Amino acid sequence: MPLALYALTAGAFGIGVTEFVIMGLLIQVGADLGVSIPSAGLLISGYALGVVVGAPVMTIATARWPRKTVLLALMAVFTIGNAACAIAPDYWTLMAARVLTAFAHGTFFGVGSVVATTLVAPNKKASAIAVMFTGLTVANILGVPFGTWLGQGFGWRSTFWAVTAVGVVAFAIIAAFVPKDRAAPEPSSLRDDLAVLGRLSVLVGLLTTVLSWVGVFAVFTYIAPMLTKLAGFPDAAVSPILLVFGAGLVGGNLLGGKFADKWLMPSLFGTLFVLAVVLVLMTFATHNQVAIVVFVGLLGAAGFATVPPLQMWVLEKASGAGQSLASSFNIAAFNLGNAIGAWLGGAVIDHGPGLSAIPWIAGLVPLAALALALFNQWLDSRQARLVPVAACPEAAE
Repeated sequence: MPLALYALTAGAFGIGVTEFVIMGLLIQVGADLGVSIPSAGLLISGYALGVVVGAPVMTIATARWPRKTVLLALMAVFTIGNAACAIAPDYWTLMAARVLTAFAHGTFFGVGSVVATTLVAPNKKASAIAVMFTGLTVANILGVPFGTWLGQGFGWRSTFWAVTAVGVVAFAIIAAFVPKDRAAPEPSSLRDDLAVLGRLSVLVGLLTTVLSWVGVFAVFTYIAPMLTKLAGFPDAAVSPILLVFGAGLVGGNLLGGKFADKWLMPSLFGTLFVLAVVLVLMTFATHNQVAIVVFVGLLGAAGFATVPPLQMWVLEKASGAGQSLASSFNIAAFNLGNAIGAWLGGAVIDHGPGLSAIPWIAGLVPLAALALALFNQWLDSRQARLVPVAACPEAAE
């Protein structure tokens, strides 16, 4: 893999840290700014909303720019946004700075995915996407625990200053190693870019992404109470166990990329099915400490194994004009799935069977994603059979 690809990984690492590190600093942020912990928790929701809104807005705004320029501009937004977080005098300023930072997220991963596929041979495109997303997984294993430790020891603002420094380094690495390119292979209008979102296969791909990550985050959002209240672990054991989840993320992500390079659609169907099975079987492991730790790792692996085939599928369906826009929308779809998954898990706790039922209910959602993907594949194969008849009517006689 070329050095330029690892430059994208560095940017992904910084973005991953700033997205998730706030989870470990809610108490410190709330105490310092004089807000409740639930109010501080809305800083996570605000970031997710910024990703969903910012992905199409930033991609459309920079559609005519060279892709390297886009990546550098996004890292500049990311760096300035984190510096603004570090000096925010009050809660609402911090919220605005978080949303600003999130605007870089979706388009960076969307455009970065397109750039990554241009840096490697055709048979390694999914692996290239997986390598870039490794930055996000490593952020969960190393960056978030370190950022949490730094914030707890030296104040939460120190964490955002550290992430600002990561942004400066990532900007320099991308500037040095990512090659220059044109804005797009062929000139295209905004109408052409938006038209890609009217393709049924692209819309199905986006919905499949949402559904797959609803299942993952319905469980992951409430993994701490599952470990403490159901499995009986002490609070201090949660962080080390989450390292197992992070290791699963890295392994699953890279394996998903390898398989998707060889067999894209079988990998897509297979990873969705495995994710559903892991979630359902996790139901029977929640009261056994050894089993639940194993399944935490399997959840990370199965969840992130879906990322390369899902992203590659949307890129293939959106080939040509609008590919970067569709890719960015797919990143927004992952984040929308995160938000819906957190809501679903909470609904199961408050209005349903309770905490222990979350895994099997969550497992039904990737099964719905699998059914949708299979239906789309059937439509594609049916259309492929009809095209020769439409192009050559005498063949039907």
